[in-house]
Amino acid sequence: MPAKPLVVFSHGKETGPQGRKIRKLQEIAEAQGAQTISVDYTSTYDPTERVNKLLNTELPAHNGLILVGSSMGGYVSATASAQLKPDGLVLMAPAFGLPDYPNNYPTPVASQVAAVHGWHDDVVPVDNAIAWARQHNVRLVLVNDNHSLHSEVHTVGQLLVGMLQQL
Repeated sequence: MPAKPLVVFSHGKETGPQGRKIRKLQEIAEAQGAQTISVDYTSTYDPTERVNKLLNTELPAHNGLILVGSSMGGYVSATASAQLKPDGLVLMAPAFGLPDYPNNYPTPVASQVAAVHGWHDDVVPVDNAIAWARQHNVRLVLVNDNHSLHSEVHTVGQLLVGMLQQL
């Protein structure tokens, strides 16, 4: 049986691998025939340790790789993309431009890159996402939501489905 596409989820700083958004996006990806894994980063708040955890995660055989990250997980996914070289990168309210992160605006390395950020985000300023997207010429979808993006999971899901269909 040929390998399926793989979607790897990276959660935010204070959430977990089975948060509401990730569970919903896993359902969407699996309905498209993808396999999914959600890395558990709850043992550390250190962004570099989280990047290393993702890079050291054994990935199952796959045909196409998409990294999906939320907040700190967006930072982790974008940073790790330099080594993992995924086909797609979907970032939700990525933690860019914040103090205590070694690379404030990591370069995304993927064939397809998209980010979704809420206009009313009080954790990561929307201007940080705009600056990052402008710097790297990537698709940025700005939505009427806050940092959680719970009202806009469907928007993220549509981007994910589009990327899976391109594989």
